[in-house]
Amino acid sequence: MKTLGNPKDKEEIVRRVQTVQPRSSRRWGKMSAHQMVCHLSDSYRMFMSEKKVAPAAVPLPQGVMKWLALWAPVPWPHGFKAVPELDQQIGGTSPVEFEADKRELLQLLERFARQPRDFQPQPHPHFGPLTDNEWMRLGYLHPDHHLRQFGV
Repeated sequence: MKTLGNPKDKEEIVRRVQTVQPRSSRRWGKMSAHQMVCHLSDSYRMFMSEKKVAPAAVPLPQGVMKWLALWAPVPWPHGFKAVPELDQQIGGTSPVEFEADKRELLQLLERFARQPRDFQPQPHPHFGPLTDNEWMRLGYLHPDHHLRQFGV
């Protein structure tokens, strides 16, 4: 299973982020490529406790949601609503300059994956507390989902 704890998997995500362009077309959803870059940056900020996010209601128990999201061998469904703090139309970081925002995403990803950590992660709004292994898995799966959204 892919994870940011594996250098090859991390490099794959970095390479894919580098190929995203401002005019990359989405296959589903409403975000632009630039909004997606800012959304991913906000998610890493949330993971590293730099962006506070309120717990969110989920349709299943947190443990079940966490297992399905992290370990079930199926792609994530389309249309799962982001928490307002990570939604670029509501409370997420607004896009400014594409290349600068993309560089910031890559810096956040590198910091998130670095060991030892220089941050204490907060509980995930949908899944609750996560282990290091679960954070590294989520740190891979979330950008993978959105990069596939843009055909990358």
